[in-house]
Amino acid sequence: MTDNNRRLIAEIKKGNRLAMQQLYCLSVGRLTAACQRYIANDEDVKDVLQDSYIKIFKALETFVPQNENSLNSWMTKIVANESLNFLRKQRRDGWLTTATDILPEVQDEDDEPNTHGVSVEELHEMLRQLPDGYRTVINLYVMEEYSHKEIAEMLGISEYTSASQLFHAKRALAKMINKRRKRK
Repeated sequence: MTDNNRRLIAEIKKGNRLAMQQLYCLSVGRLTAACQRYIANDEDVKDVLQDSYIKIFKALETFVPQNENSLNSWMTKIVANESLNFLRKQRRDGWLTTATDILPEVQDEDDEPNTHGVSVEELHEMLRQLPDGYRTVINLYVMEEYSHKEIAEMLGISEYTSASQLFHAKRALAKMINKRRKRK
């Protein structure tokens, strides 16, 4: 961890509001992007980020840096957990409750997203267009590298549902990418 980050954390622990604002300014872009990987609605993203920053500032008292990137990783993990908590609450509204589609044993090659030539911004926007369940599972599986078993435990779903959501997320993403390519 850099000396600047150590000093910043020490000032935040003393209650220095300017230090809190500085940490916020340094991290809000990255943490917003992390939150948007899970949550599509911008107003919900703002709410989750607000809750996340409250937890971050409270938990900094006990934060112990492990390496240079540990502060960033730790804050991102808090945002991811808060995002998942938000989505679990939304689950009551019917997202990601059961797998109603049959998961094919073999995926068509056309269903596997080929992201070559797609900018990070475009891909990010396409991921935000996916339904909550698809977006959550593809993010946890591909970006966070959790197994279907771990995802199932986190979200309170079956491993089959996790695999099904991933399959359909990839298929939907592939269709969006192919549609984009045809327009160009």
